[in-house]
Amino acid sequence: MREDQSAFGLVDAATEAGYRLADAMSAMAHAGPTAADDFLARFTDEVGGSGSTITDAAIRRAATDTAERLLERQNAEAGGGEAAGGGLTGDLLCQLYQWFFADIVTEFLRSVIAEKVKLVVPVLHVLNPGDHVAEWAADKVLSLVPNPCEEAAELAEEAESAESVIADPVGSLPDIARSLVPGTVGKVLGLVVKDVLEHQLGAREASP
Repeated sequence: MREDQSAFGLVDAATEAGYRLADAMSAMAHAGPTAADDFLARFTDEVGGSGSTITDAAIRRAATDTAERLLERQNAEAGGGEAAGGGLTGDLLCQLYQWFFADIVTEFLRSVIAEKVKLVVPVLHVLNPGDHVAEWAADKVLSLVPNPCEEAAELAEEAESAESVIADPVGSLPDIARSLVPGTVGKVLGLVVKDVLEHQLGAREASP
């Protein structure tokens, strides 16, 4: 991917999935998850897409992982019971956005690195690449994903109308999330490719 941005079709697939997520955010601002099983299946279908490549499968798993994170967060906030109905808050919508892109990279690393990269970087076989690299990258990726809520606050400050922007996630956050997609994909995929390589070189030098 460092040499060819079209490798694995990941950039295009992640961008398209990001746009689908922005569309889903609009609906979820009005009506959040209710029945867990139905929500997981629906979110995976709507956001994960229906492609048949390894990359498409990774994105679908990422959509499922993200949906499960959301349900866990809602259940925790509900004190262990089933989350109440109603739309998602702006904060949860923004977390959903960040989780999804982090999960895309994590699932892609698990499914593809083990099959492709270990052939040219043998040390990955020793390090259990599917899980080791993915777990290492998860927090790093999450820190790279822009937060639509922060972007909304900056735009609101410029417009001197913070309340109108942040209090209306339906009219602002999904649109802001959509506008951030291309830059988000470029940031998390471009920088992570570089950092993964540096991480593996460091691990190889440190190994006995």
